[in-house]
Amino acid sequence: MLTAEKTLYKDQSPALQNIAEKIGNGERINEEEGLLLFEKGSLSFLGSLANSVRERLHGDNVYFNRNFHIEPTNVCVFSCNFCAYSQLYAHREEGWELSLDQMLNIVKSYDSQPVTEVHIVGGVHPKMNLYFFVDLLKAIKAYRSDLHIKAFTAVELDYMFRKAKVSVDEGVQILKEAGLNSIPGGGAEIFAEDIRQKICADKVDAEGWLKIHEAIHNAGLHSNATMLYGHIESYSHRIDHMSRLRQLQDKTGGFNTFIPLKFRNGDNDMSHVPEVSLIEDLKMYSVARIFMDNFPHLKAYWPMLGRKNAQLSLAFGVDDIDGTIDDTTKIYSMAGAEEQKPAMSTEDLVTLIKQVNRKPVERDTLYNVVKEF
Repeated sequence: MLTAEKTLYKDQSPALQNIAEKIGNGERINEEEGLLLFEKGSLSFLGSLANSVRERLHGDNVYFNRNFHIEPTNVCVFSCNFCAYSQLYAHREEGWELSLDQMLNIVKSYDSQPVTEVHIVGGVHPKMNLYFFVDLLKAIKAYRSDLHIKAFTAVELDYMFRKAKVSVDEGVQILKEAGLNSIPGGGAEIFAEDIRQKICADKVDAEGWLKIHEAIHNAGLHSNATMLYGHIESYSHRIDHMSRLRQLQDKTGGFNTFIPLKFRNGDNDMSHVPEVSLIEDLKMYSVARIFMDNFPHLKAYWPMLGRKNAQLSLAFGVDDIDGTIDDTTKIYSMAGAEEQKPAMSTEDLVTLIKQVNRKPVERDTLYNVVKEF
């Protein structure tokens, strides 16, 4: 441990010093200690602890992948108060709905590019049912079998399965056989029921979200996990959310990465709620890296943070900044991204990472190394 770190830790309260000692020994902290970090930990203290965990796990490596997105529709049967992306089904003339051929043409447009993943996520459209997406998965795999398909949040899956009248396990197996390789972590928001009722009352609840991810893991597939922070939740709600994820990870080991998502207040029904500061963002990443000890990776979406802040996050526990997203991706800009045209080439990403003395590593979806730079 560096002398400066020792001095920093000694300047803390006995309780915070005890947490620092536990982290140094690779021990797990409990919920009360996680809450104390949020409430009493200075940013420099939290960043130092989080960076020590990050470097113990990954050294200076910063991961990214070559991916592209397909967004089948922004038409949605749900009405989440924080959402600036979707159009309600009743007003679907203001949205878009892609056909199977249109989506396959997006895949074909990447024929000459070394992408490894297609990420499919969008609104919950009542006519785009389970078997519509089975056909899409089969068509993509028939055309480009090597492409990893990461698709459908637990919110989308819950609706698909209920509408098709199949169990969660049956639905997962149907999609796996059609070509699904993993699922993203969206739709988790905040698990606490009282908060969920206020911001996304009509979508799948915490128990349903966790059940779907457990079924994905039990089927031999992986997933990610998210948390929407910085709105009307408390630090206790954040710790509760991360604790439930940590418990499921203990049970299945199927999560690849945890992704804190910052609430943005533009063009939605929660525009009166102020956004939290960059300091709060960095505190969130730091506590997540310290608390989520069984999650291999912590991701920050560079389009949502902006390039400079994404670089800064790499000193606060983050080891993944997503991928070479192209500027056809509407969900980022419509959700209040700092980057309104979120496109970066591999060369751009490599430069961004090297500028802060970290080592760029291209990965596939499951974090197998494709190339080191």
